[in-house]
Amino acid sequence: MDGVSVSWETLELHTAQPFGIARWTHSVYPRTIVTFTQDGIVGRGEAAPNAFYGETHGTVEAVLPLLAEALTDPWDWDGLRAGLTARMPHDHPSVKCALEMAALEWCAVSVGLPVWKLLGLSPAPLPRSSYTVSLADIPDMRRQAREAVAAGHTVLKVKLGTERDTAILEALREEAPKVALRVDANAAWTRPQAKRMLGVLDAARVELLEQPLAADDLAGHAELRRLSRVPLVADESLHHVRDVIALAEAFDGVNLKLAKLGGPLQALAALRLARAHGLSVMIGCMIESSLGISAAAHLAGLCDWADLDGALLLADDPFTGLEWTAGELARPQGVGWGVTRG
Repeated sequence: MDGVSVSWETLELHTAQPFGIARWTHSVYPRTIVTFTQDGIVGRGEAAPNAFYGETHGTVEAVLPLLAEALTDPWDWDGLRAGLTARMPHDHPSVKCALEMAALEWCAVSVGLPVWKLLGLSPAPLPRSSYTVSLADIPDMRRQAREAVAAGHTVLKVKLGTERDTAILEALREEAPKVALRVDANAAWTRPQAKRMLGVLDAARVELLEQPLAADDLAGHAELRRLSRVPLVADESLHHVRDVIALAEAFDGVNLKLAKLGGPLQALAALRLARAHGLSVMIGCMIESSLGISAAAHLAGLCDWADLDGALLLADDPFTGLEWTAGELARPQGVGWGVTRG
């Protein structure tokens, strides 16, 4: 072996417009690109930290020198996971994701395959991705919906979590009467508020409801699930693969994000565990470049729903290669993750 190295750089990605959810609104997202090089072959990963899961770009840069030591043999995926866990048992999932991504791409490039073929995953068509209408004032949210529909998107995910939620949902259904609507409250509703919203969701023909209550309120979600016609999908309640078992009693489905679970192989394990417990599965994302989105897209053919618009929301995506037609994301076909640095 020669030229073995792990390197990284942090980029500031900018959304085309401020992106708001119940907890915050941001326009700048630091993302760290990790590169593993061995024998002249390169594998890449992306760390997309989220403060809700205890990470910032500062923590990413602080722990990468330690966690990168675990990546020595890119083919030893179990050994990589064991090494990462030994160094940091429970924290820094986005860094672990980036390193796992880099190992997988190195292996796929070394044999000339896309990662999904390397893993023997389904070649089934990907589910149509939603496009997010971020939280803002109602006229701005109407504009976002109008522009998304004009661009051909047929599934919108609406960010809620305010006292204006009924008015927002009514306005967006009026603005976009034919699209499929999904709602994401980002854990911001109280139990009484969530119960009051059930009739509003029904009237707006909402397809699914993502994380209405606080992450640790599984009893509240279980009660709401018994009352709701709309399927409940866990996001903030899911931090680790092992969480899936407990969530099966409170939710109808889970939203898998590679950056919060620790990588594609961890998301794949969570997906299989979810299926074993009768749960539906969404593949989701953070605000990420096309590198991170492509990694999630490699698993999307196994899922019921997709929410992979993170790179579409950017003004300055540093990677190219994903093929979108409105909400239709084509399965990545290139070697490795199938994207190139622009």
